[in-house]
Amino acid sequence: MPTVALTTLGCKLNFAETSSLGKQFLDRGYTLVEFGRRADVAVINTCSVTQRADRECRQLIRRARRGSPDAAVIVTGCYAQLDPEAVASIDGVDFVLGAKEKFSLFRHAGSPVKQPAPRIFVSEIDKVDDFGPAFSTDAGDRTRAFLKVQDGCDFSCSFCTIPLARGVSRSQAVGECVAQARALTAAGYREIVLTGVNVGDYGRKHGADLLALLRGLAEIEGLDRLRISSIEPNLLTGEIIDFVAAHDVMCKHFHIPLQSGSDDILRAMRRRYTAAQYAGRVRAVLERIPDCGIGADVITGFPGETDLHFEETRRFLADLPVSYLHVFTYSERPNTPAAGSARHVEPKVRSRRSAILRELGGRKKRAFHERMIGRTLPILVESEEGEGCRCGYTDNYVRVAVPADTAPANTIVPVVIVGVADGCCTGVVRDGREP
Repeated sequence: MPTVALTTLGCKLNFAETSSLGKQFLDRGYTLVEFGRRADVAVINTCSVTQRADRECRQLIRRARRGSPDAAVIVTGCYAQLDPEAVASIDGVDFVLGAKEKFSLFRHAGSPVKQPAPRIFVSEIDKVDDFGPAFSTDAGDRTRAFLKVQDGCDFSCSFCTIPLARGVSRSQAVGECVAQARALTAAGYREIVLTGVNVGDYGRKHGADLLALLRGLAEIEGLDRLRISSIEPNLLTGEIIDFVAAHDVMCKHFHIPLQSGSDDILRAMRRRYTAAQYAGRVRAVLERIPDCGIGADVITGFPGETDLHFEETRRFLADLPVSYLHVFTYSERPNTPAAGSARHVEPKVRSRRSAILRELGGRKKRAFHERMIGRTLPILVESEEGEGCRCGYTDNYVRVAVPADTAPANTIVPVVIVGVADGCCTGVVRDGREP
């Protein structure tokens, strides 16, 4: 029986698509094996958000060759779409598949075997208009599934390669999303996370919107939790906030990309809101859902970011009532407007600013967790992790560890939060019964 090893770089959307590729192999009689072990085929689904992601792709290709010198190595994803010739030049690569081709892998690669020379199948990005439905699930206990509902992006942020790598914004119909979510629920998954490049833009081109999708999904019998992975602040409407507040199935959690607290930098980034408008969205959420978990992305060292701009961002974030930060150090990406700027920030300055904001984010996360101490919150119990503990998340995205023998995997149990340690909360199961 042939074997395949798959691995993923980047976002949850990439993980969902890798899972879909894995299913194609399973349907053809392949057995999945751990990446790095001997396999007949190795598939690497790449990211290209940062230079680090490009380097990691090269490292994974070398790792695949070490584990399986005779394996057919297939590289797909964003890096493959953006620079297929560079990918093909890496020793050991046999097939390079672009954004359009990855969902018809077997049509292009046949029954993949080692090639005498790399073969490239990459369409121009303006020809990429298919959707390629996909979802990913946890590898062990059936707890959470990430359902792809949207792909591509019509925004034009000056630092981002996603429109070049994934094409225009497009969505799966509400009915198809609901059918897939219903099947996942029937298979035992307790939480579904909606994922995409720009989830808030869902349905715009076929007469629907994200609120219509949420309404359809919220009616699925047996679905315990529905979570939005990320949503742009200018697309987070009052109606969506109200819907999340009013429905128990909706997780009380929003991840809202910010990128900068300086209006000068936001304009240079071509973002579609001001810092004041962003803060207004956060306040609107917390007025309706006081304990909502709110995360923010922020980029440090963007071209032209002075010490004053950075201090403006730091102060803005210090005052902003978000519960955690994802901090990214700016990385030049080819063919983006920002990469052509002559006002680059020194790498050591970028790194220092990132460290400052990560420390601030850590304080905010701990403060949010400490607010939960003494409360009884339902957690969805996931996998076992060392020293007899199982971890899971509350609906407002607080990670909680409990004794493994008190909480079976894939159950939702009421937990009394008793402390904070190592970036998560610790808790005690109240009575072992689902609420």
